[in-house]
Amino acid sequence: MHNIEITDLRKLTEFIQNKYGYDFTNYAMSSFRRRIGRVLELNKFPSIDHLIKKISSDAEFFEEFVSEITVNVTEMFRDPSFWREVRDHIIPNILLNHQSINIWHAGCSSGEEVFSMAILLREMGIEDKVKIIATDIDKSILSKAKRLSVPIKNMDLNEKNYIRFQGSENLSKYYTEQNGRAVLDTSLVENVSFREHDLVKGIVFNKFDLVLCRNVMIYFNQILQNDVLKKLHESLFRYGYLIIGSKESLIWCEIANKFIVVNNEEKIYKKIKD
Repeated sequence: MHNIEITDLRKLTEFIQNKYGYDFTNYAMSSFRRRIGRVLELNKFPSIDHLIKKISSDAEFFEEFVSEITVNVTEMFRDPSFWREVRDHIIPNILLNHQSINIWHAGCSSGEEVFSMAILLREMGIEDKVKIIATDIDKSILSKAKRLSVPIKNMDLNEKNYIRFQGSENLSKYYTEQNGRAVLDTSLVENVSFREHDLVKGIVFNKFDLVLCRNVMIYFNQILQNDVLKKLHESLFRYGYLIIGSKESLIWCEIANKFIVVNNEEKIYKKIKD
């Protein structure tokens, strides 16, 4: 395993920021260091300097590098109790005051969360009332999401989650098997738009009734989490809902007093102040 010095990491992040405009300076140090170590090992680079050289001369490799650093392990209907809460309480509450709903999946990774939401909305019979924007910093993972497919070997776990979510159908109704992949029914995502967006440097681009940013901020340090949470707050209508990951928290951040806790277990918050 490589022993990576802080000075090396700093050199790398500065280089990336100058050349490509991606800001990794506020990523949580331990997981960032671990992932850089993994990149060095996978590519048999003896040092950070070799990595910098490769990134500098090969834009395509840089895309792969971003995927490796921001990798998210994801599954459909992950945390089924959370999805039941969204279906049984959160969406019905939004619909009390709104004819239509805007949802943002921030850091959507390879799309499993978006597919889950699309299935949930279809089973509620309200998919035509909902517009979804799904964003990620990583171009290659977005193109995966747009393909609307997941490895068939993952469907066993996805199916188990769906059963615990208490869906009204059989999950197999929503996909066909092709070349070892489960390909989803395209009509599920007619109202979904996938876009590239950097949570760290990107601007506030819309207003939403519901923002999901789950398990994205665990990779950020507190300064960066604070900045991102401010943006998410700004992106919500008043009385809109923000949902973060089970290991994440709003309590310590600057805008904490602008939200109330709706469900502490599932990390669901409601914006009460602009």
